[in-house]
Amino acid sequence: MRNEQLPFAITLEPGTSLLNHTGSWRTSRPVYLDRLPPCNAGCPAGENIQAWLFHAEEGDYRMAWETIMQDNPFPAIHGRVCYHPCETKCNRGKLDTSVNIHAVERFLGDLAISAGWMPRMAQPTGKRVLVVGSGPCGLSAAYHLARLGHAVTVYDAGEKPGGMMRYGIPKYRLPRDVLDAEVNRIQRMGVRFEQNSRVDDLDKLLREHHFDAVFLGVGAGVSKKVNIPSVHAGKVLDALKVLHDVEVAPQAPPMIGRRVAVYGGGNTAMDVARTAVRLGAEDVVIVYRRDRKKMPAHAFEVAEAEEEGVKIKWLSTITQVGDGKITVEKMKLNEKGWPEPTGEYEELDADSVILAIGQDAETEFLRKVPGLTFANDGSLEVDEQLMTARPGLFAGGDMTLGDRTVTRGVGNGKRGAKCVDAFLRGERYVAPPKHEVADFDKLNTWYYTDAPQHVQERLSRIRRLDSFDEVNQGLDEQTAMEESRRCLSCGNCFECDNCYGVCPDNAVIKLGPGKRFEFNYDYCKGCGLCVEECPCGAIKMVEEEI
Repeated sequence: MRNEQLPFAITLEPGTSLLNHTGSWRTSRPVYLDRLPPCNAGCPAGENIQAWLFHAEEGDYRMAWETIMQDNPFPAIHGRVCYHPCETKCNRGKLDTSVNIHAVERFLGDLAISAGWMPRMAQPTGKRVLVVGSGPCGLSAAYHLARLGHAVTVYDAGEKPGGMMRYGIPKYRLPRDVLDAEVNRIQRMGVRFEQNSRVDDLDKLLREHHFDAVFLGVGAGVSKKVNIPSVHAGKVLDALKVLHDVEVAPQAPPMIGRRVAVYGGGNTAMDVARTAVRLGAEDVVIVYRRDRKKMPAHAFEVAEAEEEGVKIKWLSTITQVGDGKITVEKMKLNEKGWPEPTGEYEELDADSVILAIGQDAETEFLRKVPGLTFANDGSLEVDEQLMTARPGLFAGGDMTLGDRTVTRGVGNGKRGAKCVDAFLRGERYVAPPKHEVADFDKLNTWYYTDAPQHVQERLSRIRRLDSFDEVNQGLDEQTAMEESRRCLSCGNCFECDNCYGVCPDNAVIKLGPGKRFEFNYDYCKGCGLCVEECPCGAIKMVEEEI
């Protein structure tokens, strides 16, 4: 009669395996490991995405949120404005469609706001840290430093905290109640905010307040200039200025006219073009000197802009701004993909031109600080600890990074906080080693059932044209849980019992819920069947040491 204590798939009694230490026959052995999920590897904020999705699919939303908060203080914000490179890397996308990670993160962030959850904090250290800038990077650094027990004061030139999240991202992408809620949480953690406090003399500020360390996280709030001959200079506007004015004075928005041309091809160009539509412009065209393949704006931003009636004129550059018209020269791409003039011109109707050709960080105030060095592009030079040439003075975000996104700024602020914390303890921060990535070919995807992605609803086109209401809607609890369950748990054991059930030698030992398994190498013959049948690639074979 069959032994009911054995796994279902085992049909033979132990026999020779348990009578003899048959593990001596092996030339290789299986080992359990945690590979790095590609979503985790692709997250600029360094989130443990697979871990918090696991908690979410179990319905433990508080633990899922706390897992996010170990790396990112803004899940409700990131669930809206992050360009989710994690989803581009998601292995599920090779099976059917990627997990809608940002939508689940948004659900958890919104739930935390409504429930009033607060993160756990360490005991006070007695150390005082100054953070300059309240954008994504500065706020992230302030949050993580506060969690580590340090007293943090943030100085910022803006009227309200948030930096470019407030003054550069329109409300239809990031509602201000969401932004305020996540910033206010940091304030409730004890972080002091000094708004309307531009730092012009850093040395004087440090002498007066005796901070133990400084982190500079000033954002890219200075627009790049371009020399375009203009008959009416007042018709040429700055994209960041337009977005700022819409934020601070919504009842008196900038006068842009009925026909608007936006010069640029990045996400700011998309934001200001879509803002122009909402301000009443009837004809909005984006003029970009390269083609779609070279356009830095993200595809979904472009698609949503076109849905709202924004037109895009590819391979074109503005050469002159006249009275109600602009002159555009057609371009062509050379063999290296760079645009070259063709000598062909045309005129377009335009009451105003909005320039959106890039931004730089405001670093002029640092030129007065002795010992600091700057790269040729104007960025502040820092070492691997994000420390400048001046001990105790750290910098990150747009002041040092080339890729300027909210998520990368948040990740850089976290790293900066860890480096500052190590400095205050007389140490150097050493990042933990990363596991090998769990690529798609390491999975056994036939174990997973088909499950279509839950797509977020969007505000109708008609309702978008005359309001700044949020365009993309969120998931409810049911759809958020179902979406999180689409995760393949790449590289991380989720205790499916496959290895336990298929082992012909009964050499897999269950350690109990949440404790996973271990191998009994006295009886494992190294057949590799467990590796072949592990759905998530959490086991590999290694050569036996003889």
